[in-house]
Amino acid sequence: MKQSRRVFLGRILHLSSASLFSSGCRDGKTVVPGIEVLLTEQTALIQGKRVGLVTNHTGVDRQLRHNIDLLRSVPEVKLVAVFTPEHGISGMVQAGQRVNSNLEDHLGIPIFSLYSDTFQPTAQMLQDVEVLVYDIQDVGSRYYTYLATLMNCLKEAGTYNIPLIVLDRPNPLGGLMIEGRTLDLSLRSLVGPAAIPVRYGLTPGELAHWLKAEMNLKTNLTVVRMHHWKRQYWYNDTGLTWIPPSPNIPTLKTALVYVGMCLLEGTNVSEGRGTTTPFEVAAAPWIDGRELAQSMERFRLPGVTFRNTSFIPSFSKFSGKTCQGVQLHVTNRNEFEPIKTALCLIGHLRFNYSSYFKWAENHFDRLAGAEEVRYCIEQGQPVEKMLKRWQQKLGQFEIARREFFLYS
Repeated sequence: MKQSRRVFLGRILHLSSASLFSSGCRDGKTVVPGIEVLLTEQTALIQGKRVGLVTNHTGVDRQLRHNIDLLRSVPEVKLVAVFTPEHGISGMVQAGQRVNSNLEDHLGIPIFSLYSDTFQPTAQMLQDVEVLVYDIQDVGSRYYTYLATLMNCLKEAGTYNIPLIVLDRPNPLGGLMIEGRTLDLSLRSLVGPAAIPVRYGLTPGELAHWLKAEMNLKTNLTVVRMHHWKRQYWYNDTGLTWIPPSPNIPTLKTALVYVGMCLLEGTNVSEGRGTTTPFEVAAAPWIDGRELAQSMERFRLPGVTFRNTSFIPSFSKFSGKTCQGVQLHVTNRNEFEPIKTALCLIGHLRFNYSSYFKWAENHFDRLAGAEEVRYCIEQGQPVEKMLKRWQQKLGQFEIARREFFLYS
């Protein structure tokens, strides 16, 4: 009888885990993204204007029609330029690779890269633009360079006195939880453009308002709000189709574990680039996967379990070499703490594989938000102590961000 009960509970756990990221409309209404609201209710914002569009492959409506085609079909609206972030207009260029501008595109308009010799639109790029429209799906983590693209567009639109319209989209991780060290501005970079925690819980439109206020900008900013989005919604609650925002964020689950596991980029441990499960794994040729899985289970981290695994990356760290390590399996996404999990993992690797483990110090510090994080790991400080020290600034950000909420 006891054995049958354990089997039954195991099946319930399996079903619960499998449904963590299944898609559907949470309240029976599909979220309407800003691009559709603009074209059905607020076309006056762009009517008769020469429009510059900041976008990539994620800029689609509910029928997956691309915003470039949609804007070009609107009478009296002239699309004169497209601006693309990291990964390019197709979203297929790998992380960190520069993207070339395409001035002879088949569209008949220039496509300017904002991830090349410059990371912000220049006066020459903007010379024909009367209004700048931003429409890109983000992933909800400070590391993601689309935040820097948004901030740079906000600044340059103000510099050249061009109105900026942000077409809002969901934060895939919802708008309730915040997590991680607030960035020290001395470490500001493309992977940390503003003094926000790693998981900041704002939509692109809300973040744009926060950035404008924080930097005291005079930019003429308009946010076209979504319909039906609520703060408790994860992306799979919206009814919208998930389009991988970049090559190594293939799923919503990846976006969640990325909040913590991206910190591995600042080490010589593979975060799974070059595999089918990027950021869900941590491995290296010198790791004992079975030992690591057992050790991570002893931390009793909430909402996650660990399985030993091995793989051969097709590119990036240890390309072509067999690596051993662990895969994270999220069992309860509302309890899972990505930052805490990643810091426990990195701390264990630092001390148990000290002959092999190495930091990419500058990059790790920029990702973590402060040199303090690496120093604390080096000193063997408990992760809980680190997290507790961050609570005051997190509390301050929690209060400050509420002023910019556009959704309940």
